[in-house]
Amino acid sequence: MPSPAFVAGDFRIFELKGFGPRMAEMRARVRPKLDAFGESLSSSVARSVRRTVNPPEDTWVAFGPDARGYKKHSHFKIAVSRNCVRFLFEVGPEHADKKRWASTWKKNAPKVGPVLRRVKHLAWFKNEHDEEPASPLSDFTLEKLGELADELTRTRDGQLVLGRAVPAEEAARWTEAQYRSAALDTFRTLAPLYRLR
Repeated sequence: MPSPAFVAGDFRIFELKGFGPRMAEMRARVRPKLDAFGESLSSSVARSVRRTVNPPEDTWVAFGPDARGYKKHSHFKIAVSRNCVRFLFEVGPEHADKKRWASTWKKNAPKVGPVLRRVKHLAWFKNEHDEEPASPLSDFTLEKLGELADELTRTRDGQLVLGRAVPAEEAARWTEAQYRSAALDTFRTLAPLYRLR
């Protein structure tokens, strides 16, 4: 089984021109590592499942309650792209009940928000594919943190994405244990959001 640690060359595949060459390298170099990483974490992430999707700009492994439709639920994701590795919690456009989830988040933000605001590196991403976060969670007041739920219902494609991005240069030096620790630390911190119903 390959080591799930990413090296500098893994990030450079996103510079390859053309769909075929880039996808071939993703499948050969990055996908086996994501699969190995997903396997090593699956027992630690409650009710986890894996789903593989390979768009040209990034690729990921997702953990959610439904093996055939993780996007219908809030879920965790580890994504790899040219410039970073992201550990994310997402309520996406295809969530089964975005309005209800948004309402529940607004009610719970005053309780959960203070913890999220204190955790170093946690941020809000405007889109699940963004490499750069829009804002650190520490910059939000509790009221503004609660209002992030409006991102879900503002448009049909609304989503709420929170998590951590690790630059490729740093991630390329990490060991498997460091990846595992970063993923589990991030997911455990964001677990109260996953449990919101």
